[in-house]
Amino acid sequence: MTVRLRPAILEDAPALAGLAADAFVAAFGHLYRPEDLAAFLGEHKTPAAFARALADPDKPTQLAEADGTLAGYCQLGMPSAFASKSEAIRPVEIKQLYCDPALTGRGVGAMLMNWALGRTHDLGCDAVQLSVYSENYGAQRFYARYGFAKIADIDFWVGNQRDAEFLLELRL
Repeated sequence: MTVRLRPAILEDAPALAGLAADAFVAAFGHLYRPEDLAAFLGEHKTPAAFARALADPDKPTQLAEADGTLAGYCQLGMPSAFASKSEAIRPVEIKQLYCDPALTGRGVGAMLMNWALGRTHDLGCDAVQLSVYSENYGAQRFYARYGFAKIADIDFWVGNQRDAEFLLELRL
């Protein structure tokens, strides 16, 4: 499998929305009432939502293609929405890091994480923050390999359901 990274462009919005929805449902869909899941996907995982993000220079998005097919993406948020929960001066947030569920464990996520860390270094950030579901142990192990550590408990809403999440941070 040959994987290459490239910046996402506006025309990628529909494919990104499809991958994001599929990956979210595959990992977490069983946790939610259908109406809550539908509300969340309808607000956050649509082509229009991705088009807005891709048009925002403070949300750089990199995608991974495996043999010409969308394999994953990573989107940053500058500054981090969680900046107030840290002593960092210039934190950036990894807003989303999603991979095609069929490609988990094949290095796509690592390539995207390496891009994110390189980009935050180039921007002069002093910390990288992200949220992770409290029971997503595989993702927590992945982030721990990069040196991320929990700094706070936070809430994540899917429709009317509140999930317990961990705010992780890597000081640069």
